[in-house]
This record gives sequence, structure tokens and C-alpha cells, in this order.
Amino acid sequence: MAPFRPRFYTREEVNRHNVLTDLWVSFLGKVCDLTTLVKKHKGNVLLKPIIEAAGKDISHWFNPQTKDIRTHIDPLTGCLKYYTPYGRFLHIPPPLPRTDWENNFGCPWWKDPDYEVGVLASKTRRIRIINTLVHLEHVLEICVEENIWEILRRYLTYNAHAASYTWKYNGVNLDMEKTLEENGIPDEDEEFYELKMDEEQYMQAIHLYYNDDLTEA
Repeated sequence: MAPFRPRFYTREEVNRHNVLTDLWVSFLGKVCDLTTLVKKHKGNVLLKPIIEAAGKDISHWFNPQTKDIRTHIDPLTGCLKYYTPYGRFLHIPPPLPRTDWENNFGCPWWKDPDYEVGVLASKTRRIRIINTLVHLEHVLEICVEENIWEILRRYLTYNAHAASYTWKYNGVNLDMEKTLEENGIPDEDEEFYELKMDEEQYMQAIHLYYNDDLTEA
């Protein structure tokens, strides 16, 4: 069985994939794994801007309206061209016609859904998870779009039997299909910042209560 991939990723998670053998980027809210693209075109000088962007968000390469690479009027030719101030990269045509440039590659990599692995979180927040059975506490950084099931999967790193617990907030069972906000657990980061309150001291907590039916690891 293939390993589970979360639908949403934090910027920190994307940033971890920053080497040639494991290269991700994010743009316009998408997270893409370009490892196979880099491997396929190994040695191609047009990979340079992509390699330098490993693990980073490259939304500034794109026009948010067209979802395509930014364009400008080339001062030499007066023609509309792709704007690549960081250097021309794969699937971008040369500024002038050339006979050695192959344009039969099909879909450019930034439009190819095969490279998409998930969605970049619009925001992250931190939440305390308290296991009432063993009195252990962990702090997770989660994506605001994630539901409780997805948060549970993040927590499996600390407790492989997390699904054998009832998840509660202020004594009320959480709806596992809903996000923290939808479960009435507001994101108060901005208020803490404005009031100069210590986020660590006032961070909301989810309590886990053992169901006495351990699941398989």
C-alpha cells in the first residue's frame, strides 16, 4: 500500500524537499514534486532556476490571473515573451527562433497535474494534543484547512494508536470530518499578537481519552 500523503502541506514541509533527489516547489497554492522532472532532464542547463528554487514557493514566477508564467514585451523584438528574470528554464522557448529547440514536450511542467502532490496551506496554526491516559503532551503545527482526521494522521508520529482515542475539546467530542475552526476551536494567533500574549501559555488543547480498544499499529 502506498504511504499516505496529506492533502495539505506547510511551507516548512515543502522546504524539507530541497535536494536534487527530492525536489519540491509550491506555487499558486499547489505543491509539486519535480524530482522526476529533474532526473529526466539531468545535466540540462535549463534546470538551474528550478534547482535553485528547490523547497521554495515560486508563485512570483506566475501571473495569478492566467495561472501561467508571467509575460512582458521583449525590448529587443517588441514581442510578448515569458518573463524569466531568474533565468530561462525548462519548457520556456528561447527569446529568438532556434532550430535546436524542441517544442514537442507536450504539457509544460507547471501545468502538468502528474507533478501535483497536494495543496499549500493558506495558514498554519499550533495546537496542543494531550493524551490523558499517559499524561503526555505534544504540540503540532497543522494546516488550517485540515480536518481532525488529518490532524490525527500527523499525530501518529507520537502515538500509533491515536485512532483508539476519543478526541475532545472542552469536554465535547470533536467532529473528525471538520476543521478546528468548524469544531469551535478558533485561531487566535492574531489576537495573541495584538495583545502581546504568550501563544505557548494560552494555546488551545485537544484532550484524548482512551477507548480501551487498541487498533492495529
